[in-house]
Amino acid sequence: MLYILAFLISFVVVYLLIPPLGRLAFRLDFVDKPREGVERKLHREPIPLTASYAIYLGFATAYLLMAGWNGYETLAILAGGALLLFIGTVDDWYKSHGRDFPALPKALVQVAAAVIVWLAGIEFAGFYNPFIDDYVLLPGWLQFVLTILWIFGVTTVINFSDGMDGLAGTLTAISAGTLFIVALVKGQDQSAMMAIILLAAAIAYLKYNKPPAKIFMGDAGATFLGFILSVIALDGVFKQATLLSLFIPILALGVPIFDNLFVVFKRLMQGKPIYQADASQVHYRLLRAGYNNRQALALLSLLSLCLGLSSIILLLAEA
Repeated sequence: MLYILAFLISFVVVYLLIPPLGRLAFRLDFVDKPREGVERKLHREPIPLTASYAIYLGFATAYLLMAGWNGYETLAILAGGALLLFIGTVDDWYKSHGRDFPALPKALVQVAAAVIVWLAGIEFAGFYNPFIDDYVLLPGWLQFVLTILWIFGVTTVINFSDGMDGLAGTLTAISAGTLFIVALVKGQDQSAMMAIILLAAAIAYLKYNKPPAKIFMGDAGATFLGFILSVIALDGVFKQATLLSLFIPILALGVPIFDNLFVVFKRLMQGKPIYQADASQVHYRLLRAGYNNRQALALLSLLSLCLGLSSIILLLAEA
């Protein structure tokens, strides 16, 4: 019942806040305008960029009401998310006025948000090795590096995946749903609560972002979703990780992770900065191959579901 209530609170807050925030975006000229010759701009009309605030408020409200105040850990999650919301808003504002915001400040803020979470004790500390029947505790410096890389990486790949109506929201919903099931099986209440709240927020957002989208969440929302997904994994499955279960969150987030690893590798081979936006993600490649938005979204959603099911099968096989 607590999970159902948390789901409903998050869903209702996001669902009710998006329309007025969308109207406010038009008054403030905070909209994503189509640009001639830019392949990544798939829409033909200005679209509000304000869904991120509804998503953040929906998540924060449900989390505080249902999970309660857990000291610095709660503060770290909400403060880290607020940092990403702020820098993402700056980036979105620049883009809404036809300019590009430098990549370095965004990267530094993403790292800062990750450090805040690490300071709260949410970290990848080690794993159980069945070959030696013992828990391998990693050195402190390696715990720090892996934790920061995981949070930064997941935050980035979800943001990179937000290039087609409904895609980032759908991938987030599938990943959050998968991590919720994993957390339930492992008896990790805190992680399960965050996952179900994020799932509800993503579904409510999709009511307005499904093709053809009426609103976008911009970099502010996409980085926030990626940030929370990374924290759910760290606070959940990674806490009781074995060599086998290390792959569970990677599979749960498989589509954005594997696609963007390919994109980063391709950009490095071409000598391009990895943050330089282009149309090399899989959804753009599918559109160029002749798929329409709905078909590409359905195909990638099915692939994400298959990888999510694979992670659950892996969990059951481990048990």
